[in-house]
Amino acid sequence: MNEGNGARIWVDADACPVVVREILFKAADRRGVPLTLVANQPIRVPPSRWIRQMQVGSGFDVADDEIARRAEPGDLVITSDIPLAAEVIEKGAHALSPRGEWYSKDNIRQRLNMRDFMDSMRASGIHTGGPPALSQADRQAFANHLDRYLTRAEKSA
Repeated sequence: MNEGNGARIWVDADACPVVVREILFKAADRRGVPLTLVANQPIRVPPSRWIRQMQVGSGFDVADDEIARRAEPGDLVITSDIPLAAEVIEKGAHALSPRGEWYSKDNIRQRLNMRDFMDSMRASGIHTGGPPALSQADRQAFANHLDRYLTRAEKSA
């Protein structure tokens, strides 16, 4: 498995905000948690025994597929991709969005339905707009959920 506290963190890094990556880098080093950023392009990571970057081939969902293949029960996946979150939750992993939204078995079906609805709206020509900028509250929610996850992982290791 790994030599850290039992937890592993996988990041869908192509769309992960830099500020969220910085929170993850600090947490990985401070808590001794293996952190892997998976992306289609090189991602700059600080020198650390706990942090690594994995570049995958280009193409639709290549990074997502790699994360889904590698994530194990108990791991944490950082992603905004609802289908990826659903897939890793099904495998027994946890999923958290960069905005601090915790995905769970209780809410993932609703999130998938809303995503599909919005896709249908856009396909019919209705402009739905993009997500708002990442706020300080979003960053704080992310950091709080990450800390709670890591504390639980340490206690269960």
